[in-house]
Amino acid sequence: KVDVVIGTHRLLQKDVVFGDLGLVVVDEEQRFGVAHKERLKQLKNNVDVLTMTATPIPRTLEMAVSGIRDLSVIETPPEDRQPVVTTVTEFDDAQVALAIRRELLREGQVFHVHNQVDTIHEVAAHIRELVPDARVRYAHGQMNEHELEQVMISFWEREFDVLVCTTIVESGLDVPNANTLIVERADLLGLSQLHQLRGRVGRSTERGYAYFFYPADARITENAYDRLQTIAQHARLGSGLAIALRDLEIRGAGNVVGAEQSGHVAAVGFDMYAQLLKEEVADLTGEPLEEDREIRLELPVDAHLPAEYVADERQRLEMYKKIAAVRDASGIRTVKSELADRFGKLPEAGERLVSLAALKAALRRWGIEEVAVQPRPRSTLRVKPVELSESQQVRLERTMRNTAEWNPTSKELRIAIPSQVDDLIAWVAQTIRDVVS
Repeated sequence: KVDVVIGTHRLLQKDVVFGDLGLVVVDEEQRFGVAHKERLKQLKNNVDVLTMTATPIPRTLEMAVSGIRDLSVIETPPEDRQPVVTTVTEFDDAQVALAIRRELLREGQVFHVHNQVDTIHEVAAHIRELVPDARVRYAHGQMNEHELEQVMISFWEREFDVLVCTTIVESGLDVPNANTLIVERADLLGLSQLHQLRGRVGRSTERGYAYFFYPADARITENAYDRLQTIAQHARLGSGLAIALRDLEIRGAGNVVGAEQSGHVAAVGFDMYAQLLKEEVADLTGEPLEEDREIRLELPVDAHLPAEYVADERQRLEMYKKIAAVRDASGIRTVKSELADRFGKLPEAGERLVSLAALKAALRRWGIEEVAVQPRPRSTLRVKPVELSESQQVRLERTMRNTAEWNPTSKELRIAIPSQVDDLIAWVAQTIRDVVS
């Protein structure tokens, strides 16, 4: 008798029975635990499930990028929507007062997030002292349901200017006139929460402002620093997927078949885990798995990211990993752009490192697995395996008669290296391209 049912988690209780369920749409997927998702699987084997979220939890995202689930990304913002100006800084009363006054001057409203119920009324009183002209009220989840509803309706109807609240406002609210967000102790919130909170402002044609504060007199953890850095870097519209991928890196992918929705793989390295998972998915789906050949490239060049260029060792290792993962020209451009944006102009050693990555990508396309320089008795470039057609052999004989030698049995190509080569990497790339193209 009913075609569409809209409800909360209550629909997943065991006493709710469906006659012919065909489609389940889950909104705000990050608010559902493993038990809820297991219940979804039990409803019916052939039920189609569509989950929607701005910030998928690490395990869900890992299942999507590894091929277990299909992934679709909507990056087109609503018309006239502008990116939220994001500021991450130490807490300062003067900055808070300035942000509130600036919003009041354009007749807007302010969310002030203080995630401690026992002191929220004190913060509201403090804001009244900082900005006497502002009308301030507070709201939190422990309030009486009717009282909380009245506060939110009053805020919607612009009866007061500043709403001091907990993170209960992080999703489901659309207040177009509220375009400034102030978050205290942002270092204690998760990346998903920070992104969801930022989404509460800038929901109209007005420019939104988000201020994420951390305490000036306390040390924050490394993960908290990474989260704040990520939310500051990814402020453009449609950056939810980039933030979720970074959250996956920080928190780990959890356990695909277990209860953990985040956490790092302990028994094997993450790269090995991802490779094993990819192989298993390919085996189950019957799709061919592209073999990722190991390329051995040994050239006597100084190619690295200097410590004075990327000072943090963890960030340096992260960039090495990204460079090693490059597979095409687009990937090279992306990595170079990120390095320049985050750390400044690439030094010569860094340029050579990126050039080596580009050369490796080309060697992979050409089916070559080993390139090395043999210094004695004569400086020689060894390349293998190399398959040459008859026309390519003729061209090699004509253009490199005295400098190149190809062994059809071992499929090894040897090329004498000129005594004066300004850029060895470029010379190697051009020489191999001329032979195999």
